[in-house]
Amino acid sequence: MTKPYAVPLSPRGLSSIAPPPPWHYSGDFILVEFWADPAAVAAVLPKGLTADPASPGHATALFIDWQFTGSNDEMLDPARYQYREFFILVDALHDGKPVSYCPYIFVDNDSAMMRGLIQGFPKRYGQVHQTRSFAALSPAAAPVAAGTRFAATASAAGQRLARAEVKLEKAVEDVSKLSIAGRPVVNLRYFPRLAAGQHETPAVNELVLSVMDNAQIAGVWTGEGKLSFPIAEGEEISDLQPVRVGAGFRGSMAYSVTDLKTLSDNTK
Repeated sequence: MTKPYAVPLSPRGLSSIAPPPPWHYSGDFILVEFWADPAAVAAVLPKGLTADPASPGHATALFIDWQFTGSNDEMLDPARYQYREFFILVDALHDGKPVSYCPYIFVDNDSAMMRGLIQGFPKRYGQVHQTRSFAALSPAAAPVAAGTRFAATASAAGQRLARAEVKLEKAVEDVSKLSIAGRPVVNLRYFPRLAAGQHETPAVNELVLSVMDNAQIAGVWTGEGKLSFPIAEGEEISDLQPVRVGAGFRGSMAYSVTDLKTLSDNTK
C-alpha cells in the first residue's frame, strides 16, 4: 500500500504516475555552455524574469541519463524509473538576482514527465541518447579520460532537435564554477482552463524556485564542446541556435526534492 499522489488516484496508489516525495535523482550528464542571440533568450522568459545584462545570451544545454527512487526502492523497477532527458537553461534575473530558467525540456518517461510538470519544468516526450562509460576496457567503453569523446542527441516527433559533443581534456577541480552550480533554477508552473470564456485565465500560473536538497556534482571532466540545434518543423528551439559555443563537460550529479518555493502567484 502506498499513498496516491499523482493521477490516476487509484485505490492502492500503485497506478499513480509519480510517487509522493521525497524524490531522489542520480545521473551522468553531458553539458555544453553556449551563447545565443540575446533577443531570443529574452523572448523565452516569462513574466517576473528579465534578461541578465551581465551574461547576455548565455545558456546551457544538458543531457542526463537518470536513475530515480522515492521511498520504496523504485530504482529496483528500472523500466519505470530510469530515463533520459534533454533541456536548456538560460541565464536570467529575478529581483536582480542571477537565476536560470528552463524554456524547453524533453524526456522519455511518463513518471519523469509528471514529476517535472509538478515542479514547473515544461516537459515534453522525446528521445534522448548519450554515450555511456563502462569500467571494462573496450573500444566501446568510453573511459572517462583525456581524449575520450562523448556525444548526445535529442529528438521528438521524428525530428532531430539537438546534438552535443565533448572531447575530454582534463578533470575539473572546482565544480562550484559550473553554470549549473551557481544559479538556482526558476520555473513556471502553468495549467490552463478549458471552460469556455476562461481559456486565458489559467488554473495555475506560478513562478517557482526549484529546491534541490543535498545537491552533488562529481567526477567532472571538461574539454572542447560542440552544439547544434537543427531547424525542425513545428519547433522553436533552433531560435536559440548557438552563435558561440563554450566548453563541454561530462560528469555525474545527484540531488533530492521535497519542497518548492513560490516566488509569485499570478493565477488570479
